Amino acid sequence: RYLTFSSIFLNFLDLFKIFLGFFQSLFLLFFIWPKFIFSKGGFGAFPVCLAGKIYGRKIFLHESDSVLGLTNKILAKFSKLVFVSFEETKVIPPSKKVFVGNIVRKEILEGNKERAKNKFSLVGDKKIILILGGSQGAQRINERIFESINLFLENFELLHQVGPKNIAQVKALTEFLIKPELKKYYHPFGFLEEEDLADAFSVCDLVISRAGAGAIFEIALVGKPSILIPLKESAQNHQLYNAYSFAKKGGCIVIEEENFTSRFLFEMVKSLLSDEKKLKEMGEAAKNFASKNTLELILKEIFRSII
Repeated sequence: RYLTFSSIFLNFLDLFKIFLGFFQSLFLLFFIWPKFIFSKGGFGAFPVCLAGKIYGRKIFLHESDSVLGLTNKILAKFSKLVFVSFEETKVIPPSKKVFVGNIVRKEILEGNKERAKNKFSLVGDKKIILILGGSQGAQRINERIFESINLFLENFELLHQVGPKNIAQVKALTEFLIKPELKKYYHPFGFLEEEDLADAFSVCDLVISRAGAGAIFEIALVGKPSILIPLKESAQNHQLYNAYSFAKKGGCIVIEEENFTSRFLFEMVKSLLSDEKKLKEMGEAAKNFASKNTLELILKEIFRSII
């Protein structure tokens, strides 16, 4: 993001890695000789796809976010098709764009409420909020929650994924911050594994999350209303565009970081959880936004193009 000696050096190092990766890809693809190449983008995909194009292999791309990443933006020019997760995603040329949604692990639907209540030691006499910080940016969400932690716990029960690096600090901090009679309503976790996350989704009434494509499409699949707080440092501001694309369909409410204060978040949550009609409408809108048969659609289009 900033021009420093370190960033310039790392950029040159990346160029060298791409150059090296290109020749490695030429060598490996010569022996593998794939029928086609399917790429999700990212730094490591560029030399492989470039080498594949030189060998005359058909390139298929999939973009998870609402804005094409830099690698996919470049590769789109010589790819066969570009599969996109969001209808609004712009592809040049537009004729290569195929809207299919995002690929989501179906295991996320296998959550169990009763198992969740026992596993997380839930009290269950208040609305339950699931807070997901994501792989980046969890710290700022944590800080806003902790600023009004007792206010939240007087009204709600919290399942809080705080980030693996933060869990020890969070437990020490909340031991000091939370009133003794409210501690039973707070459940922090470093990271929720697949089954745990599925159970947490099944039992919660509302999700607070960052706006990565993976999080959005999982929330949509389980049909939960959500408040999304896009990470402002996300590449090309893609989380902001992701969130507003979901909000436009009625599946979430967006709070931008400039407006992200503890009190504002609490009032938004309180207002939303007191409106059962709104919660139901958002849940239904989320389900309608969810990807349906994405993998099958991708495979169908690929096979149609290569046969």
